[in-house]
Amino acid sequence: MSENNPVATPEVHTLSVLVQNNPGVLARIAGLFARRGFNIESLTVGPTEREDYSRMTVVALVTSDAVLEQIIKQLNKLVEVIRVSEMERGKAVRRELILVKVHADASTRTDILAIVETFRGHVVDVAADSMTVEVTGKYGKIHAMLELLSPYGIKELVQSGQVALARGPRTITDRSKFDRTPKSQRGTAS
Repeated sequence: MSENNPVATPEVHTLSVLVQNNPGVLARIAGLFARRGFNIESLTVGPTEREDYSRMTVVALVTSDAVLEQIIKQLNKLVEVIRVSEMERGKAVRRELILVKVHADASTRTDILAIVETFRGHVVDVAADSMTVEVTGKYGKIHAMLELLSPYGIKELVQSGQVALARGPRTITDRSKFDRTPKSQRGTAS
């Protein structure tokens, strides 16, 4: 916020939320954001390497550090939430996936294929008048490709939300980081 602009500009923050893999957890977390008026830019959920946990990647627009802290505190109050971790810029690998069906006839296929290859994408389906392309990467890469494909006529597209993992050896599922079992009840290593 500045003196000339009293309204804070929202910043994008990515949260990795490890949750128990139980029915209704997604609805409770989405409901928490809705009730508090927090804006979700994207939300993805999927299984982890442990079948009893799921990982949610929440990209939220946040107006201040205090609001971010409030979101994290509210998430941590939910029983099914094991751990919440912010994926800081430069300290996480982030990707999105897009499938795009673009109008393509015999005269444009070669040009479209050149664009797709430039962005390390893949053609996953071909029909008489279209091609379906898959691309993964950062938001900027995906949208740069879409800008180049749009003159050919985008017929349909679907885009995943962002997924992210922290860089380096640390993981959100390390037992020592979130085990709620009292230390006195844990097995000891010899």
